[in-house]
Amino acid sequence: MSDAVLFADWPAPPNVTAGTTTRHGGAADLPATPQYLIQVHGKHVVQLGSSDCASAEPEGDAVFGNQPGDICVVRTADCLPVLLCARDGSEIAAVHAGWRGLAAGVIDATVERMATDSSDLLAWIGPAIAQASFEVGGEVREAFCAAGFDAEKRFTANERGRWQADLFGLAADRLQTIGVTAVYGERLCTFDNPERFFSYRRDGQTGRLLSFICRQ
Repeated sequence: MSDAVLFADWPAPPNVTAGTTTRHGGAADLPATPQYLIQVHGKHVVQLGSSDCASAEPEGDAVFGNQPGDICVVRTADCLPVLLCARDGSEIAAVHAGWRGLAAGVIDATVERMATDSSDLLAWIGPAIAQASFEVGGEVREAFCAAGFDAEKRFTANERGRWQADLFGLAADRLQTIGVTAVYGERLCTFDNPERFFSYRRDGQTGRLLSFICRQ
């Protein structure tokens, strides 16, 4: 395994390459120059090659494309990166799913913009902060419950009267709900792996991991 890139372990078609750079790698390790986004923890979705990309860095928290040579990238340092591809390799997407965007429906919005039926999509969830390290207030749990998530099973009360949130589980549940049943990923924790990953909650000022997917 490369020290610079963690490649996605999933049954993607041969024309799709995906993964996450570690703290030992960056943009130089990507197969092409990507379209970066100004990420705002929302649910706006950008389409490559469209008027969505009129500016150098359009605002959005997800990006998708369907042309050879397309590369979709999101930047994270504890938030959840979700990569999607069609089983036939015709369409790809990258989603930045922090808790706000996840609760707002950024995964749903991305799948809705894609031409591929949800049942024909594969999903890979990259490194993010794991439940044991992600303490949140009750307002976070309430936001997911209000958004229609089956959230109770993904939040565990701690001795401080707060909650440990399982972003991986929340995202996997949402993908299943909207019909994306082929979900992969190792649940690698950014917070607990300082030698490999950046973590905003652990370090404050820090770099960003690049989760990428490209179509040949």
